Amino acid sequence: QLVESGGGLVQPGGSLRLSCAQSGDTLRHYAMGWFRQAPGKEREAVACINKSGVLTLYADSVQGRFTISRNNAENTVYLQMSSLKPEDTAVYYCAAEFTPTSDYVLLAERYFNSWGQGTQVTVSS
Repeated sequence: QLVESGGGLVQPGGSLRLSCAQSGDTLRHYAMGWFRQAPGKEREAVACINKSGVLTLYADSVQGRFTISRNNAENTVYLQMSSLKPEDTAVYYCAAEFTPTSDYVLLAERYFNSWGQGTQVTVSS
């Protein structure tokens, strides 16, 4: 089970750090991703990280502003968001894909099979 936290209201230019914790299994076997869905829009990919943490991929819209990381010992994945813009407003979802025999990840919704419930991020003055 994936549980996101850390969302909230922030002013443009501000920062937030989202967390995604997994219960019931160890995170070290999973590739992880962050996705978001704004009102009236399709869910879109934000960032992903392979299980070893050596490969990270980002959507062009967040490249250079967001950083995905993981702490397998704490069973948690993070999304550090900086220089936030109003267009970053969305519900942010954590996703996981069990990858016991590979260290691969793909920045695509279809790649992930487990999803959290989401956390709201609102960027507004």
